[in-house]
This record gives sequence, structure tokens and C-alpha cells, in this order.
Amino acid sequence: MPDIKHFDPDATLDTVVRLFWRQGVASTGIQDVVTATGLNRSSLYATFGGKRELYRAALRRYVEQWSWPAFRRLTEDGRGLPAVAEFFGALVEVRCTGEYARWGCMIANAHAGAEHDDPEVRALLERHHQELRDAMATALAGAERRGQLAPGTDPAASAELLALLAYGVNLRSRTGADPATLHRTVAVALDSIGAGAGA
Repeated sequence: MPDIKHFDPDATLDTVVRLFWRQGVASTGIQDVVTATGLNRSSLYATFGGKRELYRAALRRYVEQWSWPAFRRLTEDGRGLPAVAEFFGALVEVRCTGEYARWGCMIANAHAGAEHDDPEVRALLERHHQELRDAMATALAGAERRGQLAPGTDPAASAELLALLAYGVNLRSRTGADPATLHRTVAVALDSIGAGAGA
């Protein structure tokens, strides 16, 4: 008889994502996962593997559910700088208010923690950064075509700058940074590359 799973692996993984996202890898043990999911260790190990494999799966799920959709919206928006401003506005909102306030970003948390020592995790972090930077670059290329950028602005370098700003917002939000301050910081960054800069 084949082994029949009496639980939903997808729903379980969503629970694990929230656990690792909120607490981090170092502070989360397998017993925490057992308690949060209601599953026994043998079911977890048989389905996902050990803690490292479970974390990798959770990180991939986070990226699929949170990062890629946001990057895709930014890439496809076409409005230029208003789309970038909207991206950051939504980022500050989700990081500072509601259910996920002060959780930060699971990706940014991984950059700051020891989990990036795992080659598979490091590869995912690098791909995430490239995708974020490319989404910003696409939005800025649109801004350039619309005459929204200050003369001499390098869209590629500015995309890297904005990607790093996104990580900064994520990390600062974990310590309870004032959302109004984060919004002002983003506005200053966007003003510095906008067509009105230096006018």
C-alpha cells in the first residue's frame, strides 16, 4: 500500500514559511515546526527532509508568493517612476502595518543571517537580487523614455541603488522604524533621480 499523506503539504509549507519568516532559522527548531504544523517529525522528514531542506522549500515558496509577483507588477506597469513609488509605498505598508508588521522580508533576513552560508540559499538570494534589480531597471528605462529622469541619470546604477534601498526598508522595518520616515527616505531617493533634480 502506498503511504497516504493525511495532511496538505502546501498548507503545511505556508505555515512553515510564516514561522521561519517571523522567527528566523537560528531561532526556529524542529519542535517549533512540529508545534506550529501539528505534524510529527517523521511526517515532516518524510515529506520535506530535515530543517535545512524545509527552510529551502519555505524560502522558495516565499519568493514565489511574495517576490516574483511584486517584481512582475513593477516590470509590466509601464508608468516609470510612479510605478517605482507605488512599489515602495506598498513595501513600507506591508512591512510596518498589519499582520506582517516587523517581520521584515524573508529574503533580506536571510541576507543578514547565517543561512546564506548554504550554497542553495545563496544562489536563490543572488537570483532574487538580480530579479529585483532588473525589475527596477525596466521601470527606470520606462521612466527615461517618458522624460522622468534627471539628465545624466544612469538607469542601471540607479536600479542597483533602489534595490539596495528596498533591502534597507525591509531591515529597518524589523526594528519598528517609523513608516513616515521610510516614506520620506524613499521620496528623497526618487527625487534625486527624477527630472526635477537640480532644477
